[in-house]
Amino acid sequence: MKKIVVIILFSFLGITMTSQEIALLKYQGGGDWYANPTALPNLLEFCNQNINTAFKNKVETVTPGSSDIFQYPFIHMTGHGNVFFSNDEAKNLRSYLLGGGFLHIDDNYGMNKYIRAELKKVFPNKDLLELPASHPIFSSAFNFPNGLPKIHEHDGLGPQALGLFENERLILLFTFESDLGDGWEDPAVHKDPPEVRLKALQMGANIIKYVFEN
Repeated sequence: MKKIVVIILFSFLGITMTSQEIALLKYQGGGDWYANPTALPNLLEFCNQNINTAFKNKVETVTPGSSDIFQYPFIHMTGHGNVFFSNDEAKNLRSYLLGGGFLHIDDNYGMNKYIRAELKKVFPNKDLLELPASHPIFSSAFNFPNGLPKIHEHDGLGPQALGLFENERLILLFTFESDLGDGWEDPAVHKDPPEVRLKALQMGANIIKYVFEN
């Protein structure tokens, strides 16, 4: 019954595109889950101005083991370092994602090896799959014909959008070697050129629009 209620709630939110909220995931392990403090507020403001959303200014914080995560159809996660999910947290996240929720993980550089191991606790039998540039998440609001844009350079690798799926539904997106969150930050933080920040915000809006409408 709980999963059915969650699915109905998330579906309703996806259809109306009003009175939405997203949350930031506070995880264990010592990684800086709080990185890029201006990123999400800036992204939500951009979405309200450009894709007809109605996000509140305040970003709530949730933990992976809490029932509070079921209040939010979209949860964002970022950081540079270690990530740890307990068995109970992994189970709760699995229920959340299978029940209609969505998790976007944006590697702020350094969390890749940790998050991959922890995701195996959540879904032991699922593997991250790279989304092709033709995936509709890259054109839901703004067109990115080459797929995920590169915002910040780290290891000289190309950006990757990796997903977990359940019955063809994208339930989790891991953006790697792109650093979208840095591009969402206030201009003075990283001093990115306006065109780079715009790409990051547009891609972020694409992710949100795709999730709320699918």
